[in-house]
Amino acid sequence: MSQHAMTNRLQGDLPKIGIRPVIDGRRGGIRESLEEPTMNMAKACARFLSENLRHSNGLPVECVIADTTIGGVAEAARTAEKFRKEGVGLTITVTPSWCYPLETIDTDPLQPKAIWGFNGTERPGAVYLASAMGAHNQKGLPAFSIYGKDVQDIGDSTIPADVQAKLLQFAKAGLAVATMRGKSYLAMGTVSMGIAGCIVDETFFQEYLGMRNEYVDMSEFVRRMEREIYDKDEYARALAWTKENCRIGADVNPPELTRTAEQKEQDWETVVKMTLIARDLMIGNPKLADMGFEEEAMGHNAIAAGFQGQRAWTDHFPNGDFMEAILTSSFDWNGIREPYMLATENDNLNAVTMLFGHLLTDSAQIFADVRTYWSPEAVKRVTGQELTGAAAGGVIHLINSGPAALDGTGEQLLNGQPAMKPFWDITEQEAKACLDATLWCPAVDFFRGGGYSTDFTTRGGMPMTMARINLIKGVGPVLQIAEGYSVELPPEVHDTLDQRSNPTWPTTWFVPNLTGEGAFKDVYSVMNHWGSNHCAVSYGHVGAGLITLASMLRIPVCMHNVPDEQVFRPTVWTAFGVNEPTGADYRACAALGPIYR
Repeated sequence: MSQHAMTNRLQGDLPKIGIRPVIDGRRGGIRESLEEPTMNMAKACARFLSENLRHSNGLPVECVIADTTIGGVAEAARTAEKFRKEGVGLTITVTPSWCYPLETIDTDPLQPKAIWGFNGTERPGAVYLASAMGAHNQKGLPAFSIYGKDVQDIGDSTIPADVQAKLLQFAKAGLAVATMRGKSYLAMGTVSMGIAGCIVDETFFQEYLGMRNEYVDMSEFVRRMEREIYDKDEYARALAWTKENCRIGADVNPPELTRTAEQKEQDWETVVKMTLIARDLMIGNPKLADMGFEEEAMGHNAIAAGFQGQRAWTDHFPNGDFMEAILTSSFDWNGIREPYMLATENDNLNAVTMLFGHLLTDSAQIFADVRTYWSPEAVKRVTGQELTGAAAGGVIHLINSGPAALDGTGEQLLNGQPAMKPFWDITEQEAKACLDATLWCPAVDFFRGGGYSTDFTTRGGMPMTMARINLIKGVGPVLQIAEGYSVELPPEVHDTLDQRSNPTWPTTWFVPNLTGEGAFKDVYSVMNHWGSNHCAVSYGHVGAGLITLASMLRIPVCMHNVPDEQVFRPTVWTAFGVNEPTGADYRACAALGPIYR
């Protein structure tokens, strides 16, 4: 495999973080004494973020500091203009002192914003922070408050650990907001098998995410295959790589429905072409222009996409499983690279959830059906064995109907433990291990057109976050979050349970962290409260980041098991009810409305 490819494959510059050093504007010794510590605070903040953040494509995150400290409205305006020219997508205001809030706050309604008020006694940075937050809340410009727990000395340029954590949580979510803005969701086909999540709600994309919607009919795949609108050299290389690296699994079809060796060979050729075409549809391909296809070369600037597949396509053509699994993985025949967010069955709501997870973690995402809750009693009845350990209270069977990112095997390692890592941290050996842990099984009989499905079982012990956006009439989008762990079942138990669903599809056995109440009373309750047949799964416990991102987009969270101390939202949320945080979240989102309305 080639070296890790770090490139911005979408149109538009990458968003930057704007750092606003705000100062007490009174001259005669007050402002003058604060210039150096205020600007040093800004520099320390910028340095910390630049050293600890990357965009999901691996490129470094740039910070832009105001040319001067901001003591009044004129300097605030000059800074806003500089940030506009520099492509700043979110701002962090820093100050160790009192300042004039109405004259110095960031008033851009589209940019996520935070204020770090220095906890010091020499100058009241905390007083400015509280006053500025009051101004933001009164004006309907929600902002995040960052205030360290421990008092520091004026001029101390170190950033305490608790402040660091909040800076990173805010910045990563803010970058996600700015990155999505102006990009596209590409629907390849339309509604699959009557699944409501496939209905593309343009109002949701436009008003909540700031995204465009693009559409192509699945017949575009046929046109490009028949007219050879793809890079033929890359196709030859891709097909050779596939035959060398993709292990064939069992064909479980009855003899009368088993495809011939010639048909299976043709299926490989078709699914590899489909993969190239889907990628070209999403981001374009300059090679197509060299072939005389200038329009097709442009692509749709799609940061996420979905393929309808079932059944209009799969009743006649090979399924999209190989295409979806390879594109959503962090590697292919071109080497190790950023995964694409491509949803099975054009479930655009799951695609958006995958996109959220990817932008927050920089890693691949697992698309899964929330298929079955297996209680300990049911497992004992069916297998004769008892569930033990983390699985003792039952498990949720996450198994997509065909594909999943190969990163989901858990064959990548972090500190010796199974993981799903940002692509720039994945070694060639780990990519090969993911491929070796996967079988490609000839599609089962209800995929009448053939194809190959992804068969693997996720290794246990991985911290994971299962999430899903649903659209609710009268409310709008809502987000569900369940942090937990992957678990491994004894081989004979896994085989028995897997055979009852489909042994040719990818399986993740998931156990959520329980709180003993509400939707997280037990494993069954999590399954019973889930709002759709699909979910997106991220590596790590990233629910706190999802909550922060959701608050920026004004999407309420209807269920989560994130510890209270990790929840970080704009301060105005407390005004909607401290003692009832879920209801307050709904009320705040409703009062503020979508960010792009």
